[in-house]
Amino acid sequence: MRNAGGHSIGSRIAEARGRRGLTQAALASEVSLDRSALAKIETGVRRVTAVELALIADALGERIEWLLTDPPPAVVSHRNLREPGAVDPTIDACVERAARHVEFVVEHDRRLSLQLPVPQPRPDGVRAAEEMAARTRTDLGLRPGDPLLDISRQAASLGLLAFSFPMGPDAADAASILLATGAVAVVNGDLKVGRRRLAIAHEIGHCLCADEYTVDWRVAEQPDSDATEARLDRFARALLLPAAPLRQKSWDSLDGDELRQTAVRVASTFRVDMSTLARRLVDLGLADRGRADTVRRVRTTRADIVEFDLVVSDELAPVHLPHSYEASVIRLYRNETISSVRALDLLFDSWNEEDLPLLPDLPHDAIWDFV
Repeated sequence: MRNAGGHSIGSRIAEARGRRGLTQAALASEVSLDRSALAKIETGVRRVTAVELALIADALGERIEWLLTDPPPAVVSHRNLREPGAVDPTIDACVERAARHVEFVVEHDRRLSLQLPVPQPRPDGVRAAEEMAARTRTDLGLRPGDPLLDISRQAASLGLLAFSFPMGPDAADAASILLATGAVAVVNGDLKVGRRRLAIAHEIGHCLCADEYTVDWRVAEQPDSDATEARLDRFARALLLPAAPLRQKSWDSLDGDELRQTAVRVASTFRVDMSTLARRLVDLGLADRGRADTVRRVRTTRADIVEFDLVVSDELAPVHLPHSYEASVIRLYRNETISSVRALDLLFDSWNEEDLPLLPDLPHDAIWDFV
């Protein structure tokens, strides 16, 4: 049995099983099949029944239709570069689901238009990374000292839809994938807000450089030995923390509570974590390692929020869906292109049915339109 893309259902089952690190015997036992029967299904010798397929999909944590259709080409190419079970299955599954959903919505809603800018070369040094960040900020309509707020909407204006899902502490920070038009990024929603914003800024860099599929671990802690990732880290910090406003302060002359208060105010204004601020100060030569370590240890307290009248924001808190994507799904539902069940599925089950808009009742003779 083959799907439209030419790959057998059996091979899709085998691929999904491999990603989960399961043996044929383990999967067969979980779905009450003989191992030999599962082996025949995977090789296409034996057909799989609908009930068996449902059980297998549930055991593998996959949707049934995903075992019937091929994933986006970029997902396939990514998997072909890895050993079975070597990828992070949590973020891999999140990326595939987001990519499939976005492709469906874009296909059916012409108002959702995603188009990335002309690809840029990967920065070949820190100066190139800084210049790339400055160009991107200009493209976003930001002045030199403006904070980049609501990074999800800003990313969408560049053609990148950013999603956030809870994945646990052991999952990757973020991943991004290029689609036929535009791109999708997912971030581990269990990270703190500053790390989530930094991770999406990093994925913006990958997408601007037309990196087909990337999975990034510990974005804030990339080793300098990985030159490409380190430069994209520099790009991400420069995108979130422009140099001009930081250079207006004499960081070397600040000590004690004055240094702490300044760090708290700056981090809050630009919505970055203290680690990102500390590394940015070192990037720009505004602080030595010792002073940067002091900044890194600063923690914003509830008293700081009250006394400094700080704005508290929890950007990309899970489950986060891009506004333009949500609006597109609602349009499809209002137009009755999709059912309420499909709408909730496309909204990643983060909405309830009562959250959907009410549709007008159909006239009594509307049944003849269907007949």
